[in-house]
This record gives sequence, structure tokens and C-alpha cells, in this order.
Amino acid sequence: MTQQVIRWVTSTPEAAWQEQAAVQEIAKTGRADLSWNGETKQTVEGFGGCFNELGYVALQKLSEADRAAVMHDLFHPEGAQRFAICRLPIGASDYALEWYSHNEVDGDYEMAHFSIARDTQYLIPYIKEALRLNPDLKLFATPWSPPAWMKSPKAYNYGTLRWEPEVLQAYALYFVKFVQAYAAEGITIHQVHVQNEVVADQKFPSCVWTGAQLRDFIRDYLGPAFEQHGLTTEIWLGTINAPEPWDEWMKKKVQDHSAYTHTVLSDPEAYKYVKGVGYQWAGKYGIQRTVMSYPELRYMQTENECGDGENTWFYAKYVFTLYQHYFTNGVNAYIYWNMALEPKGRSTWGWEQNAMVTVDPATSHAQYNPEYYVMKHFAHAVMPGSRRLGLQGPWTGNAVAFETVDGDHVFVIGNPFSEPRTITVAHGERMYALELPADSFNTVIMPRV
Repeated sequence: MTQQVIRWVTSTPEAAWQEQAAVQEIAKTGRADLSWNGETKQTVEGFGGCFNELGYVALQKLSEADRAAVMHDLFHPEGAQRFAICRLPIGASDYALEWYSHNEVDGDYEMAHFSIARDTQYLIPYIKEALRLNPDLKLFATPWSPPAWMKSPKAYNYGTLRWEPEVLQAYALYFVKFVQAYAAEGITIHQVHVQNEVVADQKFPSCVWTGAQLRDFIRDYLGPAFEQHGLTTEIWLGTINAPEPWDEWMKKKVQDHSAYTHTVLSDPEAYKYVKGVGYQWAGKYGIQRTVMSYPELRYMQTENECGDGENTWFYAKYVFTLYQHYFTNGVNAYIYWNMALEPKGRSTWGWEQNAMVTVDPATSHAQYNPEYYVMKHFAHAVMPGSRRLGLQGPWTGNAVAFETVDGDHVFVIGNPFSEPRTITVAHGERMYALELPADSFNTVIMPRV
């Protein structure tokens, strides 16, 4: 029997992304702790992050060479992360330098004053730099808030969209103008997701929608507007951040799979426009039911939970469980939130959040944080076109496996325990013993059998 060349990489709090020695093959006896169960699941479309103004500002604090190295690691097809799909805001996200939209001329229902001039200062240069490294990078866009004059009250934060036909028609045209304006800049918007966090009534840019409102807007306004203007940009039902089972208001109003995705998708005229569903944050509680109900659609985890700006290994271990949860429940893509920020990751509204890369303006140094390596353990080996594999064995709850387009099997395994654990992994007719370091992330690449 010929010896297989197996690659095994580990990351621990003490040492990230360490190549391990040859994996020990053992006699195949009994049930392995982890093995492929013979089932092939969803196709992976890729991994990525979100383009935000504060991220671009942080990266400008690096030298030209260091900034190029970070961007290469994130986006180049031969880099560390090999990002294939990324997000950008339509107007201000909560990580913009200040709140803005692309048309604040009150009553401009024809969108005559629509402009992306603001984006040419920050977002568009950031995106174009990424596209130079990976011209195949896919982009999806989401508004955090409509223009303030379209809302009640007239504010970027809090409030709802005014539910008047002329406002709804104008807002659909706002999406059309955005896609067209970016196309004029040479940037293709592949998807739009109707609203960031539909249940978030926040002090940062936000807008609350009901499931019925999403259904009616997609069915009666947005879908027809895209058809009328010949746009091929996909419409996604996203980003859904419900249900929140622990919130007090849940006792009064249920916001779950049925209240949002099922309300929209069970309407045939709305359904025909929707190509996929984007879930984030508390959406993790609803994704299983949605995928079970509509397995023919595509799914995405659209915003990794962001932490508190401390970038600890402890929180990275939690983030690993999010990857495992979302992939085993059917997503095709996983999107991080802020790719780069200054220390503590402070937003313009006061919250401090994690980032994959921290840029210290005092030293012009880029620090790769634990969640950078969580992402790398998946994204580096699992390229678009890979298929998730079903698993069996007692370590299934701590692992995700994929088959690459070349036929290799990739096992991504977390050891959550404070001591090393030796586990057995079966691959074809062979069995291997791996001593997983304490508190570790592991990627094991086994060649096609």
C-alpha cells in the first residue's frame, strides 16, 4: 500500500498556522472518531469579508508594501485567504466615517440626484484594489438604511421605510441606480440583499421591516424594477437576523423562520425573484428550518458575529463553532465582518469590534488576529466549487469536511478542550491517528483515494 502525503496544519494560542509532521497511519479497527458518511452536500461558493470605510482608513496607515501584503493575503488566488465573495454597503454601514446615503434630496422620486461620489473616496478604491488581485471576486451589496427622507422618522438610525407607493417605487429605483453606477465604475454587483438586519432598530443606520413588507417590496417593486431595467443582479432575501429567542419582545411578537423567510418565499410571485437567503447573528436560529423548507435555494452567512474588540483566542473558538453551525446547516458561503480595523475596532457609534487584521497607526504594524486564522483554516484549502461532505463519529460536532474540485478531502477540526486529544480519522480504507493540540484549530488535507 502506497503512503499518502497528508498535509496537516494547526493553530494554537501560542503558534498559528504550523505545519505538522507526517500523520500516523494505524490499523483500521472499530469506528473512527471522524469519517465521511458517504453523503455529498452543498457546493461552496466561497469566503470573504465586508468592505467598510473604517477598514480602508486603517489600511492606509500601513506602508505601501505592508498594505499590499495584507491585500494579497486576503484576496489573491494564491494568497492565504483567497477570498471569492465579499460584501459592501449601499450607503453608510455602521463602520462608515459618518452616516450618508446616495440621494438625500427630499422628494426626488425619479432619483435624478442619485450619486455614488462618496464611495469614490473610500469603498471603490478599496474594492478596485481587491479586484486587481482577484478579478473573479463576487460582490453583494446591502443597505443599512434607506435615504433618511424616505423613512419615518427622517433619520438614518431607527425607524421604518415610509410605506407609500411613490416611496417604494423610488426606493426600488435607488437599488437600480446603485447597480448601474457601480457598473459604470467597472464593478459588477452580483447580488443585492434588501436590508441589513431586518429586526435591528439601532442607533446606527438601520431600518425595521416585517416579513410581509419584504415580500411586497420584492414582489411588487424591486423584482419588477430589475426586470424593467434589464438587470441580471440577483435579489436575495437578506440579511435576516431573526429569531432572537432570548429577547423580551419575543413574548409579544414571534420573529422566526415563518415570520420572515417563509412569509416571503411561500408567495409564488415574490419567490420567483429570490435567488438565495442571507442569514446572520440570530439568524442562526432560523437557518435550519429555511434550508429544510427551500433546499433548492442558495444560502449565505452574511456577517460573522463581531466580538468586543479584544480579538481573543477564547472568542475565536466561539467563531469556529459558527462556521461549523452554518455549514452543517447548508450555507454556500461564509462572510466575515470587518477585515481590517485599528486597535479595539471602535465604530463611529461607540461599539468596539474584532477584525481579522488590526492596524496600529502608532507603529504602522499589521497584526493578524486569531479569527484571521479561523478563516484561513477553512478558506485556504476550500475553494469555490468544493462540496461539503457528511460526517459521522463522535467528533462530527467539532468538524466540517469538504471535497475539493481536485477530489481531495479537507477536514477542519476544532479541539475545544484545554488538553490535547488524540482522535482517529478514517479516509477510504485507511485510518489515521491525530493528536490535536489543546485549544486548537486543525486543517487536514487528504489526497483523493
